[in-house]
Amino acid sequence: MRKLMVIGIGAGDPEYVTVQAVKALNAVDVFFVLEKAAEQEELVRLRREIVERFVEDSSSYRVVSAQDPPRGRSAEAVADWRRRRAEVCEGLLREDFETGAFLVWGDPALYDGMLDVVEDILARGSVTFEYEVIPGISAVSALAARHRVVLNRVGGAVQVTTGRRLASGFPEEADDVVVMLDSQQAFAGLDGDGVDIYWGAYLGTPDELLVAGPLAEVADEIVRVRAEARARKGWMFDTYLLRRVRR
Repeated sequence: MRKLMVIGIGAGDPEYVTVQAVKALNAVDVFFVLEKAAEQEELVRLRREIVERFVEDSSSYRVVSAQDPPRGRSAEAVADWRRRRAEVCEGLLREDFETGAFLVWGDPALYDGMLDVVEDILARGSVTFEYEVIPGISAVSALAARHRVVLNRVGGAVQVTTGRRLASGFPEEADDVVVMLDSQQAFAGLDGDGVDIYWGAYLGTPDELLVAGPLAEVADEIVRVRAEARARKGWMFDTYLLRRVRR
């Protein structure tokens, strides 16, 4: 039976790649790469650098790539993108391999669709394989470490959500909220009184950006820094923690 591994490679710093992931990388004979749009070529390059750095025998593997379909923002567009992405990945998995791998930024279990894609492909039944998931250091973990904060406070819970959901307001039942996938900067539309923010972009990379403080005081700074960075690099990956101030 052919084997596929979905390997979490961390939030950006090659040092985030775990010992388990390194062992998995060295067992792979075909790496499958979804080429991104031009503005995200850097992410593909970083994947290749991680493979070259940690795989001991450069002659033991090959790389097979395909173009990742463009993605819209509406729910319908995302559903269509997932379907088309599954078709592209299914095509890749028709290649001859014993152990193949997709490399996933952060952790495959947190706001990444590759596991859904793999299950969709298996459900179709046209290609067969077994698969294993290797966890990675997520952007959420990296954010907390870089700001030296604990995500949940004593006796409390932390909610992980999206910018789209945050746009309707700070969750009433939560005091600590981690927000991902916020292309519209929903934090800027909140009442920032009594809320702290810990924001980070390009976590674990040389371009890492960090801002923290009372939301009412630093929201405009984050908007400015974020816009400048996105204009410079052409893409933006950011994550942040919102925390109600306990009095």
